[in-house]
Amino acid sequence: MKNIVNPFVIKGYSSKMYFCDRKNELDVLHRNSVNGNNTTIISPRKMGKTGLILRFFDDLTVDNAIQPIYLDIYSSRSLEDFVNLMAEAIMLRFHEKSPVGKRFMKFLKGLRPLVSYDPFTGVPKLQIVFQSSQEVVHTIQGLLAFLETQNTPIIIAIDEFQQITKYPEKNVEAMLRTYIQQLKNISFVFCGSNRTIMTEMFTQANRPFFSSTRLLSLNKIENIEYKSFIKQHFESYKKQISDEAIEAILSWTRTHTFYTQNLCNYIFSMNTNNIHIDIVKNAMANLLKENEPYFYQYRQLLTNGQWNYLIAIAKESEVSLVTAQKFIAKYSIGTPANSRRILKSLIDKELILEDFSKEKPVYQVYDVFLSRWLEVNY
Repeated sequence: MKNIVNPFVIKGYSSKMYFCDRKNELDVLHRNSVNGNNTTIISPRKMGKTGLILRFFDDLTVDNAIQPIYLDIYSSRSLEDFVNLMAEAIMLRFHEKSPVGKRFMKFLKGLRPLVSYDPFTGVPKLQIVFQSSQEVVHTIQGLLAFLETQNTPIIIAIDEFQQITKYPEKNVEAMLRTYIQQLKNISFVFCGSNRTIMTEMFTQANRPFFSSTRLLSLNKIENIEYKSFIKQHFESYKKQISDEAIEAILSWTRTHTFYTQNLCNYIFSMNTNNIHIDIVKNAMANLLKENEPYFYQYRQLLTNGQWNYLIAIAKESEVSLVTAQKFIAKYSIGTPANSRRILKSLIDKELILEDFSKEKPVYQVYDVFLSRWLEVNY
């Protein structure tokens, strides 16, 4: 493990030491994998689902009883992209000089791939050129068949799985479901951040993946666990942090994983070993100032009505009754129908988060830092 300068990791996954809690979720993933069940993880962006997957994989690689493969398909725009990403992920998992890697490289040669390597990371990049859509489908079958015949069970995690609904090819869901349900040696973890699409894919009776997986909803880490995690890591570097300061961090970031890690990372980087509430407030102000150019871009992309609506949600911190007369009148939104229309457009743009973790749906500005900036400046 490489040396960590700052224990509050905000990019990727480092090690178990710098991963906070998620014991229950890890137990579910382990139980499902052992019993051959597929899992669907649904969570808002930046809540830590990718970190959870890699933390889970960290356990699997201890005794190599199960071989984990991870691919993020958010950048994919077609089934062809999907195939290339899957082939890359398999090649990355099995070193080309290992027995499985040698067999896979032999399999790949038949597809005439163009292989290159990222000059900075050394990660392999594949480009397979297909002559027809049928070739693409046959290659997916071939990749899965190759993994199915390995001696060790395989688990494949596909991040941002809802992306397949945007592919131009027809019946992608049905095609993948047909192949996946025949596999005995491979289980899957399907992850997605678009709650509406992911829920429809796996819970509607007319969709191919209906009732084919165990559902796991990823919510915020409990405050008591995060408090202990924050205090431990500051103190392990001989930095004292007050309970009041920790409370302020978790309140301001709404205990949302990415924003909590980001703020703690910033505070840790400040040249002080005694962290109190004023230090935290200073870090908050600096982070918002740094992000201002990014926030102003939103203003250029939204209509006046959408921008003002975003401000209204931020000012309220969270809203459950968006058609209530009190809310509409306070922020000059117009009519209940107008409120619903603007809300839907901002949810579609992923600027407002529809939070289902409470008894009733609650609406918040998706980006916590943007929400705090709007709160302060408008």
